[in-house]
Amino acid sequence: MDEVISENPLDRQLREAMPYIDDEGFTAQVLQRLPPPQRRRDSLRAVILIGVTLLASVLGFILSDNGRFITVAIERAATLPILELFALALTSGILVTALGLLAVIAKSHEPYS
Repeated sequence: MDEVISENPLDRQLREAMPYIDDEGFTAQVLQRLPPPQRRRDSLRAVILIGVTLLASVLGFILSDNGRFITVAIERAATLPILELFALALTSGILVTALGLLAVIAKSHEPYS
């Protein structure tokens, strides 16, 4: 099973695990020719998304008669029989769990970036 390893300089350098293989300045030249890194505007994107979300929330609240639907829904839930309320809670929990599981499965099949 012993294979004869050809003795070329690159094989020897890799086996000796040198931290840097001399490339006569090639890497430095390539790095100098690359354009400078550009700053990402993540903060601007976050501000825009938060602003649009707040605007949509305020607009939805105003157009829904100042959130009256929330109080109506709470009143309806308070008058539900206990068995129906339990079934609603159980169904909601199963649905949220299933969606979370699907998200994890979908994320696990994505290639690493």
